[in-house]
Amino acid sequence: MLRSTGVRRPPPEHGRPLGELLATVDRAASKGINVASGGLLAYVPSSGLVTSAVADLIAGVLSRFTGQAVPAPGLVAMESSVLRWIADLFYLPPEAMGVFTTGGSTATLSALITARVAKLRGSSVSGIIYVTEQTHGCVVKAALLAGFRRDNLRVVPVDEHLRMDVTALRSAISADQRRGMRPFFVAASAGTTNAGTIDPIRDLADVAATQDLWLHVDAAYGGFFQLTGRGRERMSGIELADSIVLDPHKSLFVAMGTGCLLVRDSELLRQAHAADAAPYLQDLRGSDLPDFADYSIDLTRDFRGLRVWLPLHLHGVSAFRVALEEKLDLAEQVYAVLVAQPQLAVHSPPVLSTVVFRMAGDDAAVDERTAVLLAAVNAEGRVHLSSTRIDGRMMIRMCILHHRVDAARIEEAVAAILRHSSPAVRPVGVSGRLQAPAR
Repeated sequence: MLRSTGVRRPPPEHGRPLGELLATVDRAASKGINVASGGLLAYVPSSGLVTSAVADLIAGVLSRFTGQAVPAPGLVAMESSVLRWIADLFYLPPEAMGVFTTGGSTATLSALITARVAKLRGSSVSGIIYVTEQTHGCVVKAALLAGFRRDNLRVVPVDEHLRMDVTALRSAISADQRRGMRPFFVAASAGTTNAGTIDPIRDLADVAATQDLWLHVDAAYGGFFQLTGRGRERMSGIELADSIVLDPHKSLFVAMGTGCLLVRDSELLRQAHAADAAPYLQDLRGSDLPDFADYSIDLTRDFRGLRVWLPLHLHGVSAFRVALEEKLDLAEQVYAVLVAQPQLAVHSPPVLSTVVFRMAGDDAAVDERTAVLLAAVNAEGRVHLSSTRIDGRMMIRMCILHHRVDAARIEEAVAAILRHSSPAVRPVGVSGRLQAPAR
């Protein structure tokens, strides 16, 4: 199909008109999922503020190298300032260091490599990593890329709220120690992709402190809910983490391809990533600003921080706080409506902005009915939901995170869910706010 639209044509020997090329881009963009739509409630949306895209244009036109500070000290200082603001948001100490990455997966790899150097002196032979079935897959991928084997991974059971079971973690650590293994890394979640749940971070921090483990927190989805009172309360203990991964392109709404790694001890991050300076870079040393290449995987990197710095300074932090509070409110309102429906089974109250549900019942056809419901809602073309599996059961996910989503669009989504799950049930909307229909 795409071949017939001309999007796979090789570049010509001589140029083509810009209008023709833009038309080709438009045709190519018309296929697939429109992530710019406020109706995207699937996966964990990356909505892309226009002001962040403008920042990318500016950074691209400037085309400045920021791997070292000397070639662009002013730009590196700007990027460093917003990274310090993020570290302060999580109450990390002054010696903490942050770097922007291409996404949470790259940031997770850097975090795990830093932990390997700090706790295992670089070896991966006996180091044991603790995750749960709800942990994002990038942690397992990072472990394999960092040289760990699959049998270095331990899947710790979760409780009824899908949170890591702290007692089970302690038991797993003791068992590995008896086998002569070296427990060293526990991955906590501050907003799982499946259901938005948050592990008991403070309790896990106690385990990590007593057992000499590196405490990593995957806050790629939920991290910037730290701007809200509810978020700070629910992520209590995150300030004790050795490393935190964030995705500003999720809960800070900026352009896709923007991840962030925070590490409590900047020297450990530097030891894991810095290499002896090549002679061809000797002219670029000597600044009192950080050389990001010494703290991350990349040497060549663009002015990545502008896509975060510009929106925050232009709109102000309060605009983001208000937007995130709205997402929490909308998720709670959706839950209130769906949980009142006898034909639906809602997994649990939302911890962040994700509501997970399915068709009610325990018969063998529940998964099929749930899949039919998902397909029917998405077929209307107004909203797009996604699915997952929890405890082996097919579940529908509504993740309310797009900065363009509002109460009106959520009412449309709820109306579609109720319409296709039970035609006799009708949603009621009052002044833009959801209201559970009478039963």
